Amino acid sequence: MFENHFHSPDDGNNRSRNIYSVSQLNAEIKILIEESFPFVWIFGEISNFRVPASGHYYFSLKDSKSQISAVMFRGQQRQLTFKPEDGMSVTGMGRLGVYEPRGSYQIILEYLEPSGIGALQIAFEKLKKRLAAEGCFDDALKKPIPLLPNHISVITSPTGAVIHDIINTISRRFANCHIQIIPTKVQGSGAAEEICAALELLNDRNEAEVAILARGGGSLEDLQAFNAESVARAILASQIPVISAIGHETDYTIADFTADLRAATPTAAAELVIPEKSILQRRCSDLLKRIQTKSMHYFNDLDLKLTAVSKRLIDPRRKLEDFRLRLDDLGERIHRTLARQFNRKQEHLDLWQNRLMANTPRHLLDKAEKQLEQINEKLIKSLIISNYSKQIKLRELTATLEALNPLAILARGYSITRTIPDAAVVKNERDVVLDQELEVMLAKGRLVCRVEGKTSNGQKDF
Repeated sequence: MFENHFHSPDDGNNRSRNIYSVSQLNAEIKILIEESFPFVWIFGEISNFRVPASGHYYFSLKDSKSQISAVMFRGQQRQLTFKPEDGMSVTGMGRLGVYEPRGSYQIILEYLEPSGIGALQIAFEKLKKRLAAEGCFDDALKKPIPLLPNHISVITSPTGAVIHDIINTISRRFANCHIQIIPTKVQGSGAAEEICAALELLNDRNEAEVAILARGGGSLEDLQAFNAESVARAILASQIPVISAIGHETDYTIADFTADLRAATPTAAAELVIPEKSILQRRCSDLLKRIQTKSMHYFNDLDLKLTAVSKRLIDPRRKLEDFRLRLDDLGERIHRTLARQFNRKQEHLDLWQNRLMANTPRHLLDKAEKQLEQINEKLIKSLIISNYSKQIKLRELTATLEALNPLAILARGYSITRTIPDAAVVKNERDVVLDQELEVMLAKGRLVCRVEGKTSNGQKDF
């Protein structure tokens, strides 16, 4: 308990007073509440239910007059057999706690269960509706039950009357059938987990051909293990067919809807899983007799047909002689036909050979060779004539060129006079001056001269 640290001020006395900070006050209240109420049971209706990203459950519990904040952490949710929702009445156990930053208190729940049959029924219907919407009850998921299994596993309590009823019924219907018992709890805390573990063990061993999940009748609370979602998922995941035989004929659980086959009672499940040996034996005897009778009739009919056919058969030797005559006739006809066809083909070949010889390319080739020789002779003559004409033309042009060649003119005694050093040809006396050096080009060699005098129009200039 915390003490009152506040003292009223007195004008005549120097009394000290203790003033709490908000954090100190909330801390004192937290200690007081948590020590006074370590664990409490509480009943109320859920409202404002929410699940943040952390996965914790936050909601309020209320009655007609008041409400309290509640929280259930993720680690405690594994024990829940239902999904809390707004409006659901529940009973829970937890401890009170104070959240100091906001100065609010709440109950931290460790355990939660629906309150009353109505709440359990609501949880049952909601889970059933959700699994049905997922298609968990579809017939396409149901695995066929084998007609005559050699190995049967029974998942149930080993101490109840159910297992004895199943064993007695199966032994009576089919003696020496192998029955394997997987003992498990069928009600109470941990029953759902044991049932799931038994189904997992059954599939790991993979020995049984079919399994029976059974328990006797009971209240809705007693059958809660078979209404757990985990059990329903384990049945769906089983590769071995599962027959549910839970409670009485009017009792239905979630396991009944997910099982591959539902039996009204455990005894009915034993009757469904295996037929009576005597009935099978009688049926086999009846089938054997029917097979023998039909086989006899079938062979009798074949014998009658064989007799009738044999009477219509002709003597094989006569038939063989007829075939020999026919073969000879066909051979001659084939020979004549082939001879005629050969003659026609030979005549046709001779005709085409004559036409081919008449139009053979050899004649055309000889004619072309003669034409080629004539053209070749004409071409050679044309080349000779053309060459001769070109030679005449060449001589004429050579003579003309020789006549116009300056060197030829020089050879006749003429010369060419050019100035020094620009080598300009002197054509007029005005092109030079006295004492100017000139170059005189002869037919052979050249001369260097000096102008000592020049004449223009009969007049001399020295």
